[in-house]
Amino acid sequence: MKIAIITNSRIPSLTANSIQAMKVCDALTELGHKLRVFAPREVEPASWDDLAAHYGLRFAFRIDWLPSAPAFKRFDFIWYAQSAARKFNADLIYTWLPQSAAIGLWQGYPMILEMHADVLGRLGPWWLRQFWMRRGRKRLLVTTSALRKALERSTRLEFPGDAVQVAPNGVDLDRYAHLPNPAEARRQLNLKDGLTVGFTGHFYAGRGMDLLFELARMLPNVNFLWVGGTPDAVEEWRTKLNAARITNVMLTGFIENSRLPLYQAAADILLMPYDRSIAGSSGQDIAEGINPMKMFEYMAAGRAIITADLPVIREVLDETCAVFCPPGDVDAWKSAIENLLSDKKRRDELASNARRESEKYTWLARAQRALDGII
Repeated sequence: MKIAIITNSRIPSLTANSIQAMKVCDALTELGHKLRVFAPREVEPASWDDLAAHYGLRFAFRIDWLPSAPAFKRFDFIWYAQSAARKFNADLIYTWLPQSAAIGLWQGYPMILEMHADVLGRLGPWWLRQFWMRRGRKRLLVTTSALRKALERSTRLEFPGDAVQVAPNGVDLDRYAHLPNPAEARRQLNLKDGLTVGFTGHFYAGRGMDLLFELARMLPNVNFLWVGGTPDAVEEWRTKLNAARITNVMLTGFIENSRLPLYQAAADILLMPYDRSIAGSSGQDIAEGINPMKMFEYMAAGRAIITADLPVIREVLDETCAVFCPPGDVDAWKSAIENLLSDKKRRDELASNARRESEKYTWLARAQRALDGII
């Protein structure tokens, strides 16, 4: 069918919500649907080849960049996008914007609304209530059960058990097939040889950068690989590392998503050192409902995982495929790393279990479940 995708993400960009939206589109296209993606024109449009490398996309789809003036707070973009969806003769609209979802229902479209964080202010809950209370064919996707509860609290609504689909993020398993062992991955990437602890993602507040810094300082004989971060953030941490004379950290900066699996494979252990408060790209605290894409990538990479012990992380991981540590407790994290680095059998066991669990979380299966029964 013809699906109009309305996303407020800047495309291309380095944000997780931008990457997630493109992964959803890639999977829907793989299922055989014809997509038209509508995104705000706030950056220079890119060629398909550049987008495919940037996001790790496998199936081509069309993207239209539409006007979006900051003064209108996306409402002009939503208007243009709804009009474009109508001209496209869309059979379904898929969006991450409650405003677009509510308006789409008013216009008679079947709607899928995907939410990754709680609604804010007065208008956020109001728009979500308009979507929820309007009759029509619709589906609300949330990435975690914790987020579902948060949205119920914010909107003062109760979502019936079958009305909301808990849809965790996913991974492209084929991109993680036949990865080399850590030593060979490091050789291919010209990285320093030796036991390596990796982290991939943004350097936003709450992502555990201070903890990573302390771990590198306390474990000078261990190689640390930090993959990601904006240029400014990378330079800031490089300066801090140099000032502290910490020489066992490799900072790569942003790596195209298509190349990310090999970098994750270069680590013997992969870290998710979240704090109890986590800033999203918008600055909103997303700790309660976070569902990081890197968690599924780490699992698919087949490497031992050490993660912050947050309730929402336990919706996916347990002690059979990860080691849990209290957020911010540097001594506990240091001990966990030392113990795992000295126990290859335990690392392999955790990695094997995590890889097996990752098979439940593919972007393709997620997209198929999202569409089932809606049209």
